[in-house]
Amino acid sequence: MAASSDAEQTHLQDMEEGDAGMEKRNMGSDGEEEAEEEGMGVEHPSEEEEEDEGNSSEDEKENEAEIQRLEEQLSINAFDYNCHIDLIKLLKQEGELVRLRKARQKMSELFPLTEEIWLDWLKDEIRLTEEEPNREKVYELFETAVIDYICPDIWLEYAQYSIGGMGSPGGMDKVRSIFERAVTAVGLHMTKGHVVWEAYREFENVMLSTVQPPPGRILNHEEQELLKTQIERIHTLFRRQLAVPFMDMEATYAEYDEWSEHGVADTVIHQYKKALQQMAKCKSFEEALIVAEPPKLAEYQSYIDFELKEGDPARVQIIFERTLAENCLVPDMWAKYTTYLDRQLKIKDMVLSSHERAVRNCPWTMGLWKSYLLALERHGADHQTVSDVFEKALNAGFIQATDYVEIWQAYLDYLRRRVDFSKESSKELEELRGAFSRSLDYMKQDVEERFSESGDSSCIIMQIWARIEALHCKNIQKARELWDSIMTKGNAKYANMWLEYYNLERSYGDPLHCRKALHRAVQCTSDYPEHVSEVLLTFERVEGSLEDWDVAVQKTETRLNRINVQRAKVAEKEANLAGQDVGRADQRRKTKADKKGQKNVQKGTRAGEKRKAEQDDNSGTKRHRGNGNQPSEYMETETGLSGRNAPPGYKPAAHGNKRAAAAVHKQNDDDDKPELRNDNSSVFISNLAYTLEEPEAKLRTQFETCGPVKQIRPVFGTKGNFKGYCYVQFESTVSVAEALKLDRREVEGRPMFVSPCVDKNKNPDFKMFKYNTSMEKQKIFISGLPFSCNKEQLEEICKSHGTVKDIRLVTYRSGKPKGLAYVEFADEAQASQAVLKLDGMCVEDNTISVAISNPPSRNMDKPGSHRLMTDMPRQVFGARGRGRTQLSLLPRSLHRQSGSVSKVENGTAAERMPATASEALNAAGETKPLSNSDFARMLLSK
Repeated sequence: MAASSDAEQTHLQDMEEGDAGMEKRNMGSDGEEEAEEEGMGVEHPSEEEEEDEGNSSEDEKENEAEIQRLEEQLSINAFDYNCHIDLIKLLKQEGELVRLRKARQKMSELFPLTEEIWLDWLKDEIRLTEEEPNREKVYELFETAVIDYICPDIWLEYAQYSIGGMGSPGGMDKVRSIFERAVTAVGLHMTKGHVVWEAYREFENVMLSTVQPPPGRILNHEEQELLKTQIERIHTLFRRQLAVPFMDMEATYAEYDEWSEHGVADTVIHQYKKALQQMAKCKSFEEALIVAEPPKLAEYQSYIDFELKEGDPARVQIIFERTLAENCLVPDMWAKYTTYLDRQLKIKDMVLSSHERAVRNCPWTMGLWKSYLLALERHGADHQTVSDVFEKALNAGFIQATDYVEIWQAYLDYLRRRVDFSKESSKELEELRGAFSRSLDYMKQDVEERFSESGDSSCIIMQIWARIEALHCKNIQKARELWDSIMTKGNAKYANMWLEYYNLERSYGDPLHCRKALHRAVQCTSDYPEHVSEVLLTFERVEGSLEDWDVAVQKTETRLNRINVQRAKVAEKEANLAGQDVGRADQRRKTKADKKGQKNVQKGTRAGEKRKAEQDDNSGTKRHRGNGNQPSEYMETETGLSGRNAPPGYKPAAHGNKRAAAAVHKQNDDDDKPELRNDNSSVFISNLAYTLEEPEAKLRTQFETCGPVKQIRPVFGTKGNFKGYCYVQFESTVSVAEALKLDRREVEGRPMFVSPCVDKNKNPDFKMFKYNTSMEKQKIFISGLPFSCNKEQLEEICKSHGTVKDIRLVTYRSGKPKGLAYVEFADEAQASQAVLKLDGMCVEDNTISVAISNPPSRNMDKPGSHRLMTDMPRQVFGARGRGRTQLSLLPRSLHRQSGSVSKVENGTAAERMPATASEALNAAGETKPLSNSDFARMLLSK
């Protein structure tokens, strides 16, 4: 660059003075107040002023106590983002500039700071460093700030601050360098990038004014070249900006047309039109972002998908950066961005910087740390850097034990790839072995202490270590030691673990140890002993002698016989439990029937005649219905009396609930007409409160918006009490789809479940609801709440830790609270923070426990559930499922094992099972089909 003229140097001095004056003005009224205090005497304070000073002193003490509390909390958990924010606000309020600077620096080391925090910090530092020698510290702070996020305002502030240092050596070049970096970083920002371009052109226009001669003065050759160079700079800036699509870029084109003496060149017009076309394509996405509410993830994702199809890497990068500036705590978005950079751009500085920002924003996400380690290795980072990043990952605070297993695996993979196994011993190999040993200690101590599990139940890390020792180090003895340790950790009962060990010995060991491993497998395996037995026999067929074969056959037969006996005992025990349940149910029915019979006898002959007449009427009605096209069990429901005739002598709502009784009678009358029932135009409503009054009227109000309602059939119990569910039938099937949209809507504080009506005869496997049994990372589970806690109180407790989307208080069927709740946040980051903040908190003298929601699997067939585990055929029920009685048509003697003597509830000994029944049950407790003659003999024997 040519040297500046005297006029240019003079103008630079004027600009510096103006910039210094602006900095002084930015200091606000503090400087003016100091000047007034120096020029004026200080008056004695009044009583009110003394009182204000006293209150101020108390506030300062309270603030100092709060500052100390926050600092102590950060010493315990340095990753508490909100605690950092609160501390910085208090320190700034108190004017503790030294402590404020340290607090900001600590937060910056752990988290990227937002645009607002950076601008606030930078302006404070600019005011504190007016002297020239201190400008370099501010420059360093700006360099840190522009790395965190792509923020046009920070770049603009950086460039404007650098203008104040133009008078120093190389100052002009530094300003232009910063502006060039700014337009490269944010120049493609469609809504804010033009501000940086215009500031850059304004700076060059000022520089142009310094080299233009006054009227009448003739420039020498050097000055003419300087003038031409400066004019060309401005032309170039206009041309570059007009080639980039911006909102309202027409104004920039008009400005260039007016500024240029020779008009706009055709090539510039061509580039400008292409930019206009590109802007037209993006305009709808930009407008959607303007009107959308934060976090705008759906709108940004659509924009990203569009740019990915367009394929311009620079524009893809800028839209990702814009997305992350507003959604910095969304791990999935960081993962998509870093994956794109890894696979498409592959620029080292850009890739590693993005990975570092990702883990600083979402340190709890193991996948981001794992990707970071791979990126460091991919781009040739030194070993110390990779190790330091791994150590940071271990301290990041993952939310699952398995996350620690995966991050250790990633690091061990990296260390293994560094080892040259052609050497018998090396520093890298010893480091790898030391890392394996440390990982096992870490899982046993740190992870198990925190999660009550190691996260590596299958000992994956030890398996990998054993394979490396056997394959690469030829140290099969060490591999065997590791596998012995694996088996002692509860894995000896699994066939697949023994087969893995066998394959290892098969590949790198010898037949003697292969045979030994298979013999141990046969003795220890409990899940699939037949499989390991078959593998042992196959092995002996190929490599064993006759003696080896005989030993193998004897051991496998002995083991399998023992296993079959154990299985038979388990099956017998489960069958006995099932039989006892059936026997107790039969006894309860008998006792209830005897009591009811005694009560009927006491009512007298007249009442008996009345009941007999009612029985005749009911039986006649039933016969009449049975002759129709509908089966007799047509109106049965899962529970309750919806669509069923009342039993003889039944008087609903005897306790006084006449309204419910009338509803039951009306429902039975309607259900006597099969043509009124249409499942295709009906929905099933459940999970309603038992205490719901006038359910038909309230539900009609809810569902009339979906279409004309033909009838609503609430289901009542034998005493006229509402059972909590009903059927809503519409005039048209079109209304069903609209009704299903009301699923989970609250009715008097409980979410009602809206499901389609399904005939279980035709769809026996249909399930109304599917409960989530996987971890819900954005939802927390709270236990130990006081029973008096309601939704509003719980929301007040949780909202300070994030955006609360939903709260569900768990209650008994009666509506009484259990002291449990689920709270769903906007994302998993907020849920993780809530767990850290709320766990152990006292709520109305109750200490609550908080954890990430991880519902257990609902396994109804596990041992001890008292369900019969035999392969019984599925029973066929009515159109609405099971009937109320569930009486078994199988003789009771079939529920008892042959030769077993048990006692019934009244203490009398039960008879032994007949021989035919005994033959019907095999050793495993399975029921064999019986013929008609078998049933006849059993009945006659009674």
